Amino acid sequence: MDARARHLRLLTETIAAVNSTLDLEEVLALVASKVAEALGTEACFVYLYDEGADELVLRATHGTAVEAMTRRPKMRPGEGITGTAAAERAPIMIAAQAHLDPRFKAFPNLEEDQYESILAVPILAREKLAGALNVRTVEPREFMAEEIELLLAIAGQVAQSIEHAKLYTEAQRRVGELEALARISEAVSESLYLEESLEAIVRTTVESVDATGAALVLEDGEIAWPEGQAGTHAVRLPLRWKGRQIGELVVDRDTPFTEQERALLSSIAHHAAVALEHGRAVMRGVLAQEIHHRVKNNLQTVASLLRLQARADDGVDPRKALDDSANRILAIAAVHEVLTERRHDDVELAELLDRLRAMLVQGTGTPKRIDSQLEPVSLAANQATALALVFSELLQNALEHGGQTITVELARRNAEVMLAVADDGEGVSGQPTGTGLSIVDALVRDELRGTLTLRSEQGLRAEVAFPA
Repeated sequence: MDARARHLRLLTETIAAVNSTLDLEEVLALVASKVAEALGTEACFVYLYDEGADELVLRATHGTAVEAMTRRPKMRPGEGITGTAAAERAPIMIAAQAHLDPRFKAFPNLEEDQYESILAVPILAREKLAGALNVRTVEPREFMAEEIELLLAIAGQVAQSIEHAKLYTEAQRRVGELEALARISEAVSESLYLEESLEAIVRTTVESVDATGAALVLEDGEIAWPEGQAGTHAVRLPLRWKGRQIGELVVDRDTPFTEQERALLSSIAHHAAVALEHGRAVMRGVLAQEIHHRVKNNLQTVASLLRLQARADDGVDPRKALDDSANRILAIAAVHEVLTERRHDDVELAELLDRLRAMLVQGTGTPKRIDSQLEPVSLAANQATALALVFSELLQNALEHGGQTITVELARRNAEVMLAVADDGEGVSGQPTGTGLSIVDALVRDELRGTLTLRSEQGLRAEVAFPA
């Protein structure tokens, strides 16, 4: 009666301890320590059954640190003494030299051959295999029938605790997934900038599955946002929008991904596809608005130039006035041609001026020598448009009225940009006038916030300086 009362007390204490937490790792650690304590053994090994892989995986130990193992021991039901107990749904007891039993399975990182005896029992939840556990002693030991019954009773109660802990862990995992998806949805809906949305998605992906790195790869192969570094295992998930693949979500990790994690990553990939299309739609709208704004401004500029030409009383031939106006419009078009080709908001002036030079020389048909000294300078589109008109007027004037050699200079001088057009002609006496010069003066003053200087020194030199 004393032994039976003691076993009942040990059973009650063990189950109470195991039921004190819903964390699966804590449950298993308590099972290992409390079972070893209840039966007075040196070691206890707890295996959980992975139904998908059909394997028993060592999850907790007493007497050996499972966390220190580089590779967790695994066995199929029917392998080893513990696996046989699990497969047969019955206890197995070997009193001495258990490691010599033909059913014994050795693991290089699990020193079980130091133990003499073993008592292994299955962990069954409603007749369904949930795992197995064994207790070991260093000295030979014949376990009594009451002790075997105690271990079976503990295993039966532990099975329920393990199932509850698994449900809790699954619920926690689902909460984590929903929180991750909520953060991604919030980033997609709140941010108007595509890069911000993609950055949030990639970072949340890394955090959600403990990845070493992740990246979004667009359909043209461009990596939109990389984070972290490559790992041993990688998963690639397509980003699909209306039946069309628009990119991939690539996630790396040093350990394999579970089916649940792959399902979460599929959901993240769907959100990434929505974010990508949402961001592109916003950008298309912004781009269209910007294009309309630029077209409107340029048409207003053209209209102003035409009004100036119409009010001019300098006796210019109407045909030449139309040709000059056409050249001004083509100068504006050249700026947009460079913007379109470069797909950038800034214009490289050297390239732009070279195109304008070729256009004007071809238009006038004047066989003059033009020397260019052009330093690399970039300007915003609105400044580049004004400068293109200024350069066209100055170069056209030099082609028509200057000498045989024309020099074009473009340079940076500290915080200013300098453009000069000089020729070796006769120069001019007094202050030059005309519609073209009026246009240049207005553009330099109002659009470029700069100064225009004209000097007659062995020809005419027109120099424009303005803040970069």
